[in-house]
Amino acid sequence: MQETILIKLGELVLKGLNRKNFESVLLKNIRRRLSGLGEFEVKSAQSTIYVIPKNEDADLDAAEEKIGKIFGIVAYSRACVAEKELSAIQKAAAEYLREELLDASTFKVETKRSDKKFAYNSPEISNEVGGYLLEQYPHLSVNVHEPDLIVRVEVRDFGAYVHGNPRPGAGGIPVGTGGKAAILISGGIDSPVAAWSIAKRGVELTGIHFASPPYTSQRAEEKVVRLLEKVSEYSGRMEMITVPFTRIQEEILAKCPEELFTIIMRRFMMRAAERIARRNHCEALITGESLGQVASQTMQAIACTDAVANMPVFRPLIGTDKAEIVATSYKIGTYDISIEPYEDCCTVFTPKHPRTRPIPHLVEAAESALDVEGLLADCLQNLRYTKIGWYRKEE
Repeated sequence: MQETILIKLGELVLKGLNRKNFESVLLKNIRRRLSGLGEFEVKSAQSTIYVIPKNEDADLDAAEEKIGKIFGIVAYSRACVAEKELSAIQKAAAEYLREELLDASTFKVETKRSDKKFAYNSPEISNEVGGYLLEQYPHLSVNVHEPDLIVRVEVRDFGAYVHGNPRPGAGGIPVGTGGKAAILISGGIDSPVAAWSIAKRGVELTGIHFASPPYTSQRAEEKVVRLLEKVSEYSGRMEMITVPFTRIQEEILAKCPEELFTIIMRRFMMRAAERIARRNHCEALITGESLGQVASQTMQAIACTDAVANMPVFRPLIGTDKAEIVATSYKIGTYDISIEPYEDCCTVFTPKHPRTRPIPHLVEAAESALDVEGLLADCLQNLRYTKIGWYRKEE
């Protein structure tokens, strides 16, 4: 029995004259994600994307798992392909959905007939298929309001497709349609969720990680790589750029008031991240801050940090609470990695009493004790690059 995967689009169908561009990017993303899983034909028609295995080597199970994590897909179904004859559709429904039908007590049939040349209309197909299933599975009864199983029949140009309840997709819009941005990524819970959230809006990501050896370990950096690998299952491939930050932190600690350490450190991060972002053709910076969560995330502290940035800074989590962020981290598989006890540079030299409402001119006065440009130039000369989520043949 021939199988395929039917993909349903979400808000892409509302894109008007730009819809073709969005679909083209989504098709490209799907083909890239399925690379290495065998030969598939991926095509779009009638507001549906078809993923068709071309030979027995195509791994449909793995393809289905990948498809569930591609932004731009609202739902998908694994379906069998039947000839466009009523008897063939009836037989396919009874055989292909056998396990689901045996487990169900109630069902209904829903039909979509895109091929208007087909001899039966949608209600007639539903009635005929439903009657056949009742004969084959006498334990079943019809419930059109709250059935255990909905048998779906789609009569399209390429054939008739039978499947059960669709699975929810990742939603959002295709990565690559919303521009490119740099995410300041730490080893905590928040920033990987922020990366996932902004990628869901079609943004292509570059990761920027600040490391402070020997105060932070190699394992801490490896932890961040694993976090981004989880995010890349949804966002697609990206590059992580590691910034050596030790000297800057030591200079701040030695020459600036302790209470301003965190805010001055974050201002340096913003300056460095912006320069790296521009080199990599990014149009915005992304952070994982949530308003009021910690001392550096008050409205005044955020404004003081943003004062040194000359490109947009987006904070996808700004209005979320910790419970919501944690729930998302579980959903995308980053939580268990985030709580591993390897410190990142944001937790190094944390002051006992940080200033929660920094006054900009006092922060600027404190920074005057530092060679800002010299420190930035030094760290930007020694960047390290790591590819995340790239297939070997693409490297």
